Amino acid sequence: MTPEQARAALKKYFGYDDFRPQQLSIIESVYAGKDGIVLMPTGGGKSMCFQIPAVTMPGTAVVVSPLISLMKDQVDGLNAVGIRAAFLNSTQSGSESHGVETAYEDGELHLLYVSPEKLLSPGFFTFLKRRNICLFAIDEAHCISAWGHDFRPEYTQLKRLKEAFPDVPILALTATADRLTRRDMAEQLGIAEAQQFIASFNRPNLSLAVRPGRKRREQIINFLRDRPFEAGIIYCLSRKQTEALAGKLREAGYQAEAYHAGLPAAERARVQSDFINDKNQIVCATIAFGMGIDKSNVRWVIHYSMPKNLENYYQEIGRAGRDGAEADTLLFYSYNDYMTLKDMIGSNGNADIQLAKLDRMKEYADSLACRRRILLNYFSEDHGEDCGNCDICENPPERFDGTVLAQKALSAVARLRESVGVGMAIDVLRGSARAEIRNRRYDQIKTYGAGRDISAFDWNQYFSQLISLGYLYVAHEDFNKVKLAPAARRVLFEGETVELVKMTTIKERREQEDKKTAQRASVRKEKVGLFEELRAVRRELAQQFGIPPYLVFNDATLQEMVAEKPITDAEMARISGVGERKLHRFGDAFMTVIRKHVRREDKASRGDTPSHEASLQAFQGGATVQQIAEQRRLSENTVRGHLAKCYLEGADFDLTTLFRAEAPGWVEEAVQNLPESPGAKDVLEYITGKYGTDALDYGQLHLVNAYRQREAENATS
Repeated sequence: MTPEQARAALKKYFGYDDFRPQQLSIIESVYAGKDGIVLMPTGGGKSMCFQIPAVTMPGTAVVVSPLISLMKDQVDGLNAVGIRAAFLNSTQSGSESHGVETAYEDGELHLLYVSPEKLLSPGFFTFLKRRNICLFAIDEAHCISAWGHDFRPEYTQLKRLKEAFPDVPILALTATADRLTRRDMAEQLGIAEAQQFIASFNRPNLSLAVRPGRKRREQIINFLRDRPFEAGIIYCLSRKQTEALAGKLREAGYQAEAYHAGLPAAERARVQSDFINDKNQIVCATIAFGMGIDKSNVRWVIHYSMPKNLENYYQEIGRAGRDGAEADTLLFYSYNDYMTLKDMIGSNGNADIQLAKLDRMKEYADSLACRRRILLNYFSEDHGEDCGNCDICENPPERFDGTVLAQKALSAVARLRESVGVGMAIDVLRGSARAEIRNRRYDQIKTYGAGRDISAFDWNQYFSQLISLGYLYVAHEDFNKVKLAPAARRVLFEGETVELVKMTTIKERREQEDKKTAQRASVRKEKVGLFEELRAVRRELAQQFGIPPYLVFNDATLQEMVAEKPITDAEMARISGVGERKLHRFGDAFMTVIRKHVRREDKASRGDTPSHEASLQAFQGGATVQQIAEQRRLSENTVRGHLAKCYLEGADFDLTTLFRAEAPGWVEEAVQNLPESPGAKDVLEYITGKYGTDALDYGQLHLVNAYRQREAENATS
């Protein structure tokens, strides 16, 4: 197997021209028969790493998946692009299982998905050995680790795979595993020497924003108002919260459903199915929702409350924008959320670790630095530049020399002997006359009243900044007392300067965020027309074929159709995500809508000038074919067709500048060597097969034929 074969399969089945980073290296490792551990973020393309080997290597790939809903989702998606796949799990009847087993034994399957229970059932290894297996792929492989045993106990026994099939490569894939977990995975699977592939966690298509947790419902409704046609998930902390929020959103006119573990199984299945099939656009859910869903067109994720750690947060926001198109994420944060989660953690066996992770989550929410840099640095990925796609980068806060202010705060904490909380320290700085302060004689310390010119709200924000910058910390184990970090000494005694953010700019920044949100919404509305028409076609085809809409084409593919407006098979085949099977099954339906849209736009824009003459005028004015296409919102081949028509009508311009000088001779050669009356496809295949794929395309062939026809007419006149 070669990289060229892998790329050909990628284009044929999935319609993509090249792999994402790391994917091809992983596939080549599988081709070499090596075991591997793959760590990729949610939406990073893990599945492609075993699906491409499955369709290019002899035999069947066996995929072990603990998530039945995701298993069915992936099988439906593979069948939709012409890849033969099936699954075996506890949801099937005896006759259904028998049919799949027969297909496997007859060598009809590229991929067989199985649950861990099915894989380890008596006699199943014997059954698998009846055919050649090219690969074992273990999905959600972090469940293999000692940390995951409670989730799927059968995963502890997967070491038997290597014992029973020593020559078959094993690929363990996960989105969530630190260094120790990855090592444990390798040991549990018996693949200690497996190469580890760690992809970038950077998802630049996701915008990141944090908002204060006040008037959350009002903020959510404003957020949704700008996204009327987009699917999204709102993660809540409790079951009660999901139901209350879903109810309020329905009252506001939005289709919203609650999802949590307390609902009957049938109701959970209905909510999930409706969301997958675009019957319901909004789900208010606990973290139980989303893990088994491969829905690519989730356009936003909101956290109504702060998650317990950055791992959970990153995995949950990763459920947005899996198709690579732009998606938004929004986190609401308040100190009360933090305290609630802290109380929930309590004092269980690994409370110290969980509390430390919760503190990192709080620091992220409090921070005024680029949020993506914080996230990527947390996952040990060096990211030296600000991202430009988070609320901080879009509206950078104005900073000032806050050294004197910081010295006052740090000195107050020191003189209070690190024995009070943030609130009391602020009261002392502001010179409060509270009886408690007088009783404790705090009004006698040197910094009493030193910050009375600053409001309590602003002082609270400055203390948060000093904590985020590492000069102070809150000792949660000691009644939340604020204490000096080692770095404080450098400010108090060694002359270190401290930069803080002006509080007025924080308010201005939020106003700017609202303006930018409105601008993005305006851009969205401009694109709604054709995009919504294509979405309607997608829904109809999905119902016709009995698959979720995003398995027809994802949002990113539809957006590219809107931009490029393909109206021929050749143009449609160049759209990312349009493979051979989907072009054959779905292409005509989408191109019919696009052609109608192009004609409407053309008619509306041309006035009294025929469309082909308008293109000629622009060309004679010095515009290139590409520029004309962009200006008139047409495809380049449509513009070439316009110019060809004008040329045949006698327009005086040099058509030969639009194709290679050898092209007329190539076409003549093809016509002479092909059977009588060859079609354009036959001529083009002859030329590109002999002179290279970049020799000529359909649009240029149209121009060459117009040139040859006019030359022939001139010769006989």
